[in-house]
Amino acid sequence: MKIEPIGIVHSAVKEGVDENWGPVVAEIHLRQEYADGLIGLQEFSHILVVYYMDRSTFDAGGDLVRRPQGRSDMPDIGIFAQRAKHRPNPIGITCAKLIDIEGAIIRVQGLDAIDYTPVLDVKPHFPAFDSPANPQVPAWVNKLMATYF
Repeated sequence: MKIEPIGIVHSAVKEGVDENWGPVVAEIHLRQEYADGLIGLQEFSHILVVYYMDRSTFDAGGDLVRRPQGRSDMPDIGIFAQRAKHRPNPIGITCAKLIDIEGAIIRVQGLDAIDYTPVLDVKPHFPAFDSPANPQVPAWVNKLMATYF
């Protein structure tokens, strides 16, 4: 398998944090050869950003089952039932608000990726694909996300 980054995140956030990502504005600097791939993307309000959390680590002994964000008020949950950064394959996916596009630079809000994070892909948010009807989540998810964005 071969995956190459198409760009890199530039953000004022230099270290991973677990809350207040909503107001964060970041730029995705695509490699110039991919700039034409952005044609038409500006018509969307939100995009999905797929990125590689290259500074994340995974320890099967401690990260396979853990409390989300290490919080004592959260239950023990398997890594595949949460969105933690410490995973076997540290791939992040975030739906971010598209602010603007200038050349090969995409400006977004709410992207929870730190400065210099490699970007693997960018896709438009399609509600028909990305917003299923009547999704169900455990109660702990709403509590956890109360301060994330």
